[in-house]
Amino acid sequence: MKAVTPPVNDDELAPVVSSSFTASNWRKGVTQSVHDQLIEEVAVALVYNGISHVVMMATPDHLEDFALGFSLTEGIIENPQQLYDINTRGLDDGIEVAMTISNERFALLKAARRNMTGRTGCGLCGAESLEQAIRQPAPVTTQQTYSHCAIETAVAQLESRQPLQAITGAVHGAALCDSNGNIEVLREDVGRHNALDKLYGAVCNQSGSAINDRFVLISSRASYELVLKAAVMGVGMLVAVSAPTSLAVRLAEQVNITLVGFARNGRHMIYTHLERITT
Repeated sequence: MKAVTPPVNDDELAPVVSSSFTASNWRKGVTQSVHDQLIEEVAVALVYNGISHVVMMATPDHLEDFALGFSLTEGIIENPQQLYDINTRGLDDGIEVAMTISNERFALLKAARRNMTGRTGCGLCGAESLEQAIRQPAPVTTQQTYSHCAIETAVAQLESRQPLQAITGAVHGAALCDSNGNIEVLREDVGRHNALDKLYGAVCNQSGSAINDRFVLISSRASYELVLKAAVMGVGMLVAVSAPTSLAVRLAEQVNITLVGFARNGRHMIYTHLERITT
């Protein structure tokens, strides 16, 4: 495969994350030609020590954050220090993110390798067994409490902190919020799992400090895997603007995470560990 340079913005020398297309807009019987900005979705191959592990469909920005966050939440590495380097290059069919991890973690990865393809819709696609699919992370140990006001503060800030969503209407957001609900870091992606992995990687790359007094806000439903990833992060609360799944609620109960759904202006539903919410 011939290597090519991925598209870049001339101003920022960053990967293009949206492109303009001409479309016909029909509204109340009137058709008009318009320019519509669409999110870029590309195949991203994650390669460990020279071995391709998985191909994800993702938005082509913050890929180093994504690679680190994915490696941590999927249990490929246990801490950022076990990821030695990351190199990204554009290819004809997508982007390759090549990583070097410790020999110990690579040996474990090879022993447990599975064939996974494109998990933007379902985080478990490609698992070869039920044991691989349904993982049980360690319970969260934080004693941090949060208020209803903090949840409302975070939700109120979310829309203004999602520039790609504002332009394209096609991406999910994952935000790390302080105990008062102020958004500290946010990442976006076409896949909700990818957005959360990017967020975790960004936090680790920026500070590496403990985040167990924070909580995570996601602009999607709360699936089993998002709860799992939040547990790996060690946060005490996961807030979703849409509904949780039944499996997500059961896992949140088991791993000591307060799971909040339907978080909108003026209302939200608390499904697990209500004791963590103060008035």
